[in-house]
Amino acid sequence: MLLGFVGVAIFSLTLPFTRLAVAGIDPLFVAMGRACAAALLALCWLAWKRAPLPTRAQLPTLLAVSIGCVIGFPLLTSIAMRTVPASHGAVLVGVLPLATALFSALRGHERPSKGFWAMAALGSSLVVGFALRQGDGGLHGADLAVFAAVLLAAMGYAEGGRLSQSMGGEQVIGWALVLSLPLAAPATAWLLWRDWAQLAAAPASSWLGFGYVSAFSMFIGFFFWYRGMAVGGVARVGQVQLLQPGMTLLGAAVILNETLHIEHILFTFAVIAVVGAGKRMKVGR
Repeated sequence: MLLGFVGVAIFSLTLPFTRLAVAGIDPLFVAMGRACAAALLALCWLAWKRAPLPTRAQLPTLLAVSIGCVIGFPLLTSIAMRTVPASHGAVLVGVLPLATALFSALRGHERPSKGFWAMAALGSSLVVGFALRQGDGGLHGADLAVFAAVLLAAMGYAEGGRLSQSMGGEQVIGWALVLSLPLAAPATAWLLWRDWAQLAAAPASSWLGFGYVSAFSMFIGFFFWYRGMAVGGVARVGQVQLLQPGMTLLGAAVILNETLHIEHILFTFAVIAVVGAGKRMKVGR
C-alpha cells in the first residue's frame, strides 16, 4: 500500500504540471515528447540492468500498457488541460480506481467482494458528484476526453499490474515505453520541426512541467506503482488512487495558484474515509 501511495503521490502532480506544460507548448508535442524522453530513460535503465527481451506472450500486455498509459492518457489529458482547470480534471480522474478494478475483474485476475465494490462505487460517486457540482450540474466538453483517458489508463494499470507479478514493474513500464517509440519518435520529430519557433519561445515554466511529466509521471512513478500492485493486488492497491484527487487539488493550488475551497478539503477527507474502508474489504486473487 505504501509503494502504491508513493506512485499515486507522483501521479497526482501530473495534471498540474501538464497544464503548466501546455500553457506554452502544443499538447500533442507534450504527449509524444514525454513518451520519447521517458523511453530514452527506460532504454538506459534496461541496458544498465541487462534486462531480457520480453517474450512473445508478454508483448500483447505490454502493448496494452503502451496504448493506455504511454500514449492514450497523456495525449487526452494534455488536450483537456488546455481548456479545463487541473482541479476540475482531478475529480474526474478520481473514478480511475473503480475502472482499474473493473478491468482486472473482467480479465478474471481478481474477484473483489461485494463490500469492495460498494466502497469503490461510493468513492467514485463522490468524485463524479463533485465534478458535476463544480460544473453547475453539467460536464465540460473536455470531460469526455478525461473520461476516455481514465478508461485507457485503467486498462494499462490493470494489465501492467498483472504482468508486474512475473516480469517486474520496472521492466513492464520500460518495455512499454520502448514499444511506443515507433509512433512517438516520428511524431515528436515532425512536431519539433513544425513548431521549432514556438518551442524555442516557450517559457521555462512550460519546460519544467514537460520535464516532470516526462521523468516522473511517465517513468519513475511506475516503478513504485506497478511494484505495489504486484505485491498487494491490482484492485486493493488501486484503491489508493482515490487519494489522488485530493493531492492533485493541493498540487494545483501550490503550482498553479488555483483556488482551493472548503468543499475541496471536505471532499478529500470523505475520499480518505472511503479508502480506509475499502482497504479492509476482501479481494480474492
